[in-house]
Amino acid sequence: MKLPEKVIICEVGPRDGLQNEEKVLSVDEKVELINAITEAGYKVIEVGSFMSPKAVPQMANTDEVFKKINKKEGVEYRALVANLKGVERAIACGCKKVKLNVSASRKHNLANLNMTPEESVSKFKECVDLAISNGLGISGSISMPFGSPWEHKIPVEDVKKIVEAYLSVGIREISLSDASGMAVPNQVYNLCTDLKEKYPEVKWILHFHNTRGAGNANVLAGMQAGITWFDSSFGGLGGCPFVPGATGNVISEDLIHMLEEMGIETGINLDKAIEIARRVQDIVGHSLPGYILRAGKSCELIK
Repeated sequence: MKLPEKVIICEVGPRDGLQNEEKVLSVDEKVELINAITEAGYKVIEVGSFMSPKAVPQMANTDEVFKKINKKEGVEYRALVANLKGVERAIACGCKKVKLNVSASRKHNLANLNMTPEESVSKFKECVDLAISNGLGISGSISMPFGSPWEHKIPVEDVKKIVEAYLSVGIREISLSDASGMAVPNQVYNLCTDLKEKYPEVKWILHFHNTRGAGNANVLAGMQAGITWFDSSFGGLGGCPFVPGATGNVISEDLIHMLEEMGIETGINLDKAIEIARRVQDIVGHSLPGYILRAGKSCELIK
């Protein structure tokens, strides 16, 4: 296997995980979790999103969370935005990195926004210009590049058109987000290899959901294709409220455990990651699907 010596994991639980919970966490509860994530050694944290509070009430207090968290030098604290208003909110509360998103599913994008994916990205230019002029970093995300409940298979050329649309507005960091949880390893390897060769100037990030149990296998396929940046969520919390049957994300502590056992460095303290997942479980009031939470670390079996 051709594998990296080190990978970067972004903890997306505070946004992608908590946005699917019935319970709306307080500012202090979120701040507690994000500070713990920082202390565990994560270098990238998705703190929340700047969406309409009516559409995503779980994220309504993201502005206050950004103001109260203990920001550590060298850690990227990012947020998801949908439009210019989101960028303005990010600037106002001290957020330094924002992420835009568009669906690779044409039917999904047309139904929700009455625009093709390329048309959606073309309207992001004002967001990019405002972010850059205020010193913010900005990235883009492509949802469902590996499959969609509407079309099933997504043509590779459709994904490339969106990549080129992002490049045309100045975005060079792009996440491939398997929101539908339909990706399989050989597909991940083939698409990532193709895109890396076609667009060497792009920094690629992979975001998998574990909907059908293939999350960590897809991470492995991504690493073999040369990708070293991945998203995951504490305890496997999350999903997508707009995609049928799309359950939680790749499980942070399970992924870190797997990588450690493989000799791949993450820079994250696994014990602290496990503690965070247990704390999240207490706060949300229900069990989480993480395997390490139930089975413990492999090294604990050795006496």
